[in-house]
Amino acid sequence: MARRTGSADLPLHGGHVPAWLSARMATLGAVICQAIVEEYGRDELLARLAHPFSFQSFGSVMGMDWHSSGVTTSVIGALKRGLRPLQDELGVYVCGGRGKQSRQTPQELSIVGERAGVDADGLTRTSRLVAKVDSAAVQDGFDLYLHGFFVTREGHWTVVQQGMNTEKRQARRYHWYSQSRSNFIDEPHTAIDGPGQGEIVNLTDRRAEASRAAQLDLLSTLGPDKIVAELLADAQPHSESGQQLSLPHLAMPAHHEVRASDVFMRRLHGTLAAAAEQGPKDFPDLLLTPGVGARTVQSLAMVAEVLHGAPYRFQDPARFSLAHGGKDRHPYPVPTKVYDETIRVLMSAVQKAKLGKSETLAALKRLDEQARQLERTADGPSFDDFVAQELDNSSFLGGRSVFGWENSPPPMPATKKKRGAA
Repeated sequence: MARRTGSADLPLHGGHVPAWLSARMATLGAVICQAIVEEYGRDELLARLAHPFSFQSFGSVMGMDWHSSGVTTSVIGALKRGLRPLQDELGVYVCGGRGKQSRQTPQELSIVGERAGVDADGLTRTSRLVAKVDSAAVQDGFDLYLHGFFVTREGHWTVVQQGMNTEKRQARRYHWYSQSRSNFIDEPHTAIDGPGQGEIVNLTDRRAEASRAAQLDLLSTLGPDKIVAELLADAQPHSESGQQLSLPHLAMPAHHEVRASDVFMRRLHGTLAAAAEQGPKDFPDLLLTPGVGARTVQSLAMVAEVLHGAPYRFQDPARFSLAHGGKDRHPYPVPTKVYDETIRVLMSAVQKAKLGKSETLAALKRLDEQARQLERTADGPSFDDFVAQELDNSSFLGGRSVFGWENSPPPMPATKKKRGAA
């Protein structure tokens, strides 16, 4: 059966992903998925997507944003576009999305059923049931507006869906995984947590079993009208002994800029040290491009951690935004030359691995292993110094954001012209 595997609270932000970044995200997301499947299999990819910290780090390394609600929409959209041409070969299918796309999930699952031979009717029932649990059985003040369904040719699946609370300007993401052993209504979530929102209704709590049974009994014996009377007569809340499971929950801060407090610096220093020491040995061809190759190895080291890292490694997803920056210039503009070089190396590594030549993928794994060893002793620049250096080099590295190319400082906020000004 299935169980929810985590949740995340995110600031609710608007905006859009520009086309130049959207295309890169689709390509990078697809090749990272291919590499994970090549190294660990399809179930491991589903498990990564089902963990809130891994998912957020995935979005951060793709250069979209590091903390806002848009990460969920953009990552699901990027993977849906990027994996579509590869879905039959890879055996991984992405359905649903935001708003209208979420309502198309049943039709898309039906197509997957025909292509992959999986039980489309069963998957459609699962999709609807998971949505009902997070919208009706758990009433926490967040209205669902996004439903992403990842499924493999074996019929295993992960669901990522998101709700919004417009009054509080927050979004909450819910993760489900079919391989977690439970059922849909008795504490199905391996994570449901978040900041205090007042009293909520959670009929999936194990302690609510008596309540669920009583509701069915009332409905069958009294009918809807008499149920209202019963509720008015006994309106006092009650609780039973027992505790709900402690589940992984990601709570992202409201501030938009990346701060030193958002990053585990010892891990960043380990990554930088590994890129400097192991990179030249494993990636000599990259260094033929002065000033770009060495910087690309740093990004590859962070991508390598997304490929190989355990969930505990992703407790600071902001750190992965240091690979390719962010579209809103946080922590700095997206270095498009580095981004494109990262994609090129990963695509080459995956293609070679399919032919039985896994040297480059093995080098990425060594890069990650070296970073973990070096982080115990490595030292390096402060967070502010690291970001300042990236900003200084941004123009050379093809820095780009929603404000444009980084050939000059970003525009100041618009102000009213003085009378008589040109």
